[in-house]
Amino acid sequence: GSRVHVLYSTPSCYLWELHQANLSWSLKTDDFFPYADGPHQFWTGYFTSRPAFKRYERLSNNFLQICSQLEALAGQAAWEGPYGLGDSSVLREAVAVAQHHDAVTGTEKQHVANDYARQLAAGWESCQLLVANALASLSGSKENFVFCNALNISVCPLTEAAGRFTVVLYNPLGRRVSWPIRLPVNGASYTVTDPEGQPVPSEVIPISNFTRRLRGDGGSATRELLFHASAPALGFSTFTVSRLSRGDPHTPHTRTPVLSQPREIQNEHLRVLFDPLTGHLKEIQNLDKSISLPVFQSFYWYNASVGNNESSQASGAYIFRPNSSKPIPVSGSKQVSTYLVKNALVQEVHQNFSSWCSQVVRLHAGQPYVELEWTVGPIPVEDGWGKEIISRFETTLQTDARFYTDSNGRQILERRRDYRPTWNLSQTEPVAGNYYPVNSRIFIKDKKVQLTVLTDRSQGGSSIFDGSLELMVHRRLLYDDNRGVGEPLVELGANKQGLVVRGRHLILLDTVESAADQHRLRAQELFMAPYVVLAPGGGPSYRRGQPNLGQFSALRQGLSPNIHLLTLTPWDAGTLLLRLEHQFERGGSTNGSQPTDTGWSLMGFFPLSQNLFSAFTITSVQEMSLGADLPLDAISRLVWTPATGTGWGVSGVGGGPRVAASLPTPPPPLLPGLAHPRPVPKLDPSRVTLQPMEIRTFLVTVQHEVPG
Repeated sequence: GSRVHVLYSTPSCYLWELHQANLSWSLKTDDFFPYADGPHQFWTGYFTSRPAFKRYERLSNNFLQICSQLEALAGQAAWEGPYGLGDSSVLREAVAVAQHHDAVTGTEKQHVANDYARQLAAGWESCQLLVANALASLSGSKENFVFCNALNISVCPLTEAAGRFTVVLYNPLGRRVSWPIRLPVNGASYTVTDPEGQPVPSEVIPISNFTRRLRGDGGSATRELLFHASAPALGFSTFTVSRLSRGDPHTPHTRTPVLSQPREIQNEHLRVLFDPLTGHLKEIQNLDKSISLPVFQSFYWYNASVGNNESSQASGAYIFRPNSSKPIPVSGSKQVSTYLVKNALVQEVHQNFSSWCSQVVRLHAGQPYVELEWTVGPIPVEDGWGKEIISRFETTLQTDARFYTDSNGRQILERRRDYRPTWNLSQTEPVAGNYYPVNSRIFIKDKKVQLTVLTDRSQGGSSIFDGSLELMVHRRLLYDDNRGVGEPLVELGANKQGLVVRGRHLILLDTVESAADQHRLRAQELFMAPYVVLAPGGGPSYRRGQPNLGQFSALRQGLSPNIHLLTLTPWDAGTLLLRLEHQFERGGSTNGSQPTDTGWSLMGFFPLSQNLFSAFTITSVQEMSLGADLPLDAISRLVWTPATGTGWGVSGVGGGPRVAASLPTPPPPLLPGLAHPRPVPKLDPSRVTLQPMEIRTFLVTVQHEVPG
């Protein structure tokens, strides 16, 4: 007799009822950033909060993809090998948990952040066993593999002590990559040979004082060995390193303090100029394109608000609220102390902005980007003020209040200062209200020239005035912002004095037409970076009669640069999950818009044939939905009526109909009358076509080859 009818529903049921209402729907193409729940409460602080954990999460996903790839390539040998039982699920689950909206965002309590890091560390250990098993099987050598997790602060016991060792560089990308190697050593000179036994140019330089302070007593190396390594597509190369002498090298490197002389660093592609009086970056020149752009870069800090007469809101883990729109320079004087390092492989200017903020401006030989390696912390708070640290770039570009950020590493979105695309904004926080998430890149441009900054983790960024862009790299706050964390974002770090963070920004200067050709590929290299595994060398054969491979590629032919191997991971027994991604937007690249069947093209062509991979043979292919939960031909789509225009379906991510997160065919009792699955063109594995920004997902049945 009750008039209350309770129905347990699902998202599919709810969506179906909306569809049955036969309404017209507005189209939204912008996003919702930045969030705010009040005029002085912009949720733009968490774009940077807990920057060390944000980097750990990014590195963990990088290593998870490598672990999954090697698991797919080596098969059973990766799970049960000479080093123990390998298991990728521990890291996969930890990375999944780290995606929680109070995990990677940095809006959790400190002890919870510690637990997320603990779970990731356990996953790394499990995956390192798997990687060792897989490398032994594929290379044919049971080496005593060593994983040095602190190379970013020049700590690795093996390379510091050994007179001879091997370096295995694994490349998870579908194209060959050249990568700078930097290892802590104590010898004065070394020889490096490639997989064919040919000599590789190398240099030895002293470890910087910045790094010595950062590592403390964690390592004993006095020098760093530098060389450039190349690894084939979806494969590895092995390099042999031998120490020649322990004493001082006969030809010392150049390391001369320069405070009052003109200074520049240069390689084949770029020249970087510094102000001879202040030591700051002054100008970047692209020598290939004859572009010269004045660029001033320095570090500043916003004074974190603790509340005022307008609002009691304080800056915290969620909220960014500076008490002034004008940041304060980190350097107490206009001059930063510097010194110069030059050799055949690298040219560096080391800048010291304060006792807790330093930077190395670096040009690698042959590379078309400027690397800025910054080290920030412990942020001083003895004065009672929380601080939010930014790296700011100032140029002469006429940017008309516009700048550009990426959406999760894929689509590029235009941002306009003090503007929202779909409603009228009354700006109440001129800095925080213009901050946006930067997952992989931010850039500014005029009609001809574009300056792009690539990040190695998610950060908050903006362009507060024309010709400028800035990225928040670190923050330390003394008050809670009353959004549920219940404690201030203090982060004491390992020594309890305050967290020190080290990271990299890559700077690209190019024409507007060619900029995407560079930033798309470089950002992918940062996100799916090659991984270094070390060994003493001289290990026994993996199996009798198997040759020792110094170089291996799982692809018989590298992929076109516009095609990214997004996923390669085991699925069911004898089955792998394979995702392919076109990583350029339509119209975003001059090269990427040429309609050809080879090289770069508007559409990517990928031969998903039996002989594509060297580690296994593909025996069957089935195309799936993006989530791989349904065959593509089993998907039904609802057709919606927009407020203007014709009907449209639940459509694809960035272009193709195959990419959408699709609705499965629901149970007939709940959703009667749903349209039949749409016809899908028959898959031709010899010619898989990818439209710009399209992702296609496949389940492939494979038969593994026995190595050797």
